[in-house]
Amino acid sequence: MDRANKIAAIIVAAGHGERMRSAQRKQYMMLRKHPVLAHTMSAFEKCDIIEEIFLVVPPGDEVFCQKQIVDPIRPRKPVCLVSGGSSRQESVFNGLKATEGRFDLVVIHDGVRPLVKVEKIVRCVETAEKHGACILALPASDTVKTVDEFDRVVVTMKRDTLRMIQTPQAFYYNLILGAHMAAQSENYVGTDDAELVEMCGEVIKTIPGDPCNIKVTTLDDLKIAEALLES
Repeated sequence: MDRANKIAAIIVAAGHGERMRSAQRKQYMMLRKHPVLAHTMSAFEKCDIIEEIFLVVPPGDEVFCQKQIVDPIRPRKPVCLVSGGSSRQESVFNGLKATEGRFDLVVIHDGVRPLVKVEKIVRCVETAEKHGACILALPASDTVKTVDEFDRVVVTMKRDTLRMIQTPQAFYYNLILGAHMAAQSENYVGTDDAELVEMCGEVIKTIPGDPCNIKVTTLDDLKIAEALLES
């Protein structure tokens, strides 16, 4: 697709999956006939606006991922395997460095969100092109309260202003790289990439997320993903 901006995807799949209660990493668990990570990568392979995929995997898993994840998909676009770090934030930073500044925008996505839709990727990128940064968000469906160190309720949050955040998250490259470098200089660890951009005082646009775009972190999540695929 002919676009003014060059766009890359950074798929973060370097986690160890402690919550899965399995010897196998969660990104490699089979979802129907293919690994979770293969489903995720396929969505970005099908997305025409993505020119190159940077797959961030656990150190030492590069050969395994090439043979078991990348090769079976037979991608048409370049796929670069990147060694992850000791945290998600460090893994994303490794992915950003691996792009070598060759792209105007990057889309960062959790490797264990296998049901992401191509149209959501496209809309996220298009919104980031206009606003600088874009993330997917779902309205909070449950009441949310803050508690103190003794688990006593402190305050009830206004639900109509709360959002549950998903990936993909898209940013201009220089913006997200600068945010990560600023976080590193302050030894700050955020819960997602958007938080690092927030810390720099930048505006982040939200668009509607997808309830089916779940994060597979437990065996129950895997069963839900299987049911969603079948439906």
